[in-house]
Amino acid sequence: MTSLDLSLRPADAALCNLAGMTRAELAALMGETFGLDEKKARMRATQLWRWIYHYGQTDFSAMTDIGKDMRGALAERFVVARPDVAERLVSVDGTRKYLIRLGPGIEVECVYIPDVGRAGALCVSSQVGCTLACTFCHTGTQKLVRNLTAAEIVNQVMAVKDDLEEWPSGGDERKLSNIVFMGMGEPLYNLDNVSEAIDVISDNEGISLSRRRITVSTSGVVPEMRRLGEETSAMLAISLHATNDALRDELVPINRKYNIAELMDACRNYPGAANARRITFEYVMLKGVNDSDAEARALVKLLKGLPAKINLIPFNPWPGAPYECSSWERIESFAEILSRAGYASPIRTPRGRDIFAACGQLKSESVKKKASEARRERITLR
Repeated sequence: MTSLDLSLRPADAALCNLAGMTRAELAALMGETFGLDEKKARMRATQLWRWIYHYGQTDFSAMTDIGKDMRGALAERFVVARPDVAERLVSVDGTRKYLIRLGPGIEVECVYIPDVGRAGALCVSSQVGCTLACTFCHTGTQKLVRNLTAAEIVNQVMAVKDDLEEWPSGGDERKLSNIVFMGMGEPLYNLDNVSEAIDVISDNEGISLSRRRITVSTSGVVPEMRRLGEETSAMLAISLHATNDALRDELVPINRKYNIAELMDACRNYPGAANARRITFEYVMLKGVNDSDAEARALVKLLKGLPAKINLIPFNPWPGAPYECSSWERIESFAEILSRAGYASPIRTPRGRDIFAACGQLKSESVKKKASEARRERITLR
């Protein structure tokens, strides 16, 4: 039997939470609990799977294709529970940021951005805190607490789908069409759980999000990149931000372990990379640091021969940040050089800055700041 995640239990710790479990975990649990053979256990897991992940149902009594006695037995032993949404903020541009409490002192943030991708994108976290300490990123100032389990990653999606009132899954008018692992943490340092969560999120009988609409961003954990592609078929994004090792060592310290040459080699060998499945290179625009025309030309040279798209990200300020955002004119000049070289280079419109939901601004605290303090900081950055 696979290791079951019990971290999202409700207050009654005797009841095990089924939300976030994989098919294999559900089947194993049904077989063990009710003495079912393998075939019947799989059948029961399939029923539960559709109710939990396709319909978003949390009440066993409403699962009408399961016998009444079995529904009662399930309710006596299990729950389908969501994590606690401790705080929900809505930006003037419609972006929604959620502070999700997974347990005492364990909080993560995730962000829903409307009108991104086909309909809207959810930026999920893979760790509480981060070990990488990228100097432009607010999350990097929070020490790593622990990896998230696969269920905790999936339950971020479930909680947001509740808030969006997007059940059943898979409708033509869906509001959530894309998942990006660009929240708190380095996904490739938690690849087992990220991979398992993607399996759940992409299953076509459940939440049913295409793997081509799931993007995993890494700062460059080179040894895990091939496995990411082989196990998940997810789209790859690289948090690049510099074209030479000296500067990237400063901005993205993991570069001291896996330098740019090693990173580019891993990109060239990423499974499935092609013009139809281009690798996204993320490049935050820092005034006077990495935004010159010379840097743009160096970026073109660096990515030559790679099926690449470049996202230019205006730096999003946070309290105590050591950088400023490049001017709009400078960003446009940088983008023009990339465009003339044949690269798609959209400038990412900052979303959710007023609620600290923009790229690089996510951070949670074991002891949450008072609301008055958070408001003062948001006003300062407007």
